[in-house]
Amino acid sequence: MHPDGLDHLPDAKRRELDRIAQILFEEFDEALKTKLSDRNRNGRILKLILFGSHARGDWVDDRKSGYRSDYDLLVVVNTERFTDQTDFWDGAGERLMRELAVSGWLATPVNFIVHSLEDVCSQLRLGRPFFVDIARDGIPLYEAEGYPLPAPMPLSEEDRQAEARQHFDHFFPGADALMAAAGFLIQRGDFNLAAFQLHQATERLYHCVLLVLTLYSPKSHRLERLRSQAEDLDARLVDAWPRDTKQARRCFARLKRAYIDARYSPRYEITPDELEWIAERVGQLASIVETVCREKIGDR
Repeated sequence: MHPDGLDHLPDAKRRELDRIAQILFEEFDEALKTKLSDRNRNGRILKLILFGSHARGDWVDDRKSGYRSDYDLLVVVNTERFTDQTDFWDGAGERLMRELAVSGWLATPVNFIVHSLEDVCSQLRLGRPFFVDIARDGIPLYEAEGYPLPAPMPLSEEDRQAEARQHFDHFFPGADALMAAAGFLIQRGDFNLAAFQLHQATERLYHCVLLVLTLYSPKSHRLERLRSQAEDLDARLVDAWPRDTKQARRCFARLKRAYIDARYSPRYEITPDELEWIAERVGQLASIVETVCREKIGDR
């Protein structure tokens, strides 16, 4: 059964969302079964809300460029302890990635974030734009009865601009410093550590633009998740990472792996040519992020 709000989606996407919801519920239930204490076994999913381009109806599926909009989902659970990614949600994330890569039934990547009902309600009362937009434009795929969301409180444009500027002033210079550190490490021949610094610069740039545009960024190191959310907000960011060649996809995969493997795995390898390509793309990302952020905060 589909909510009326999904009428704008093709049948294939509705079927995918049904299956994604089923997997999220199944994997959360499996995670709960492994917990010994009753306190850690009474988790509930209270809401599952589709947001972003698939909710708005402006998703992109460009086979020529390789760019495809992800599904964005907000999972609302009953208490904060059940938002822990490692304890309760890694299984769902891994299963969804397997389904995308292996099964063939899932054609669209899935990004989901998990927040407690108390946190979502608090964010709405504070007028946080990210959650206000979800409350206004999101489409419920599932809602337990008896847990309404409060009416969002308005946040003044002055306060929003001031906070956005604080985020830009904090995050953007740090990204520039990390890129400089990567360049120094490349000159020294420390290619793995350079890859890690480029990962950190990329992560910081995405957190920067997400926070400036929405005053929210997920607690995540996963570049594909951060990239998806950022590109959904401003399509100019898509240009930073070409997807239409094997080299481009391989290099981004190397960059994603650098967060862990470049530091700890003796099997991690990256070539000078790959590093050069990645560094160039991170520089392009920085340029686009600066433009987008300065437009938002009024520094044109």
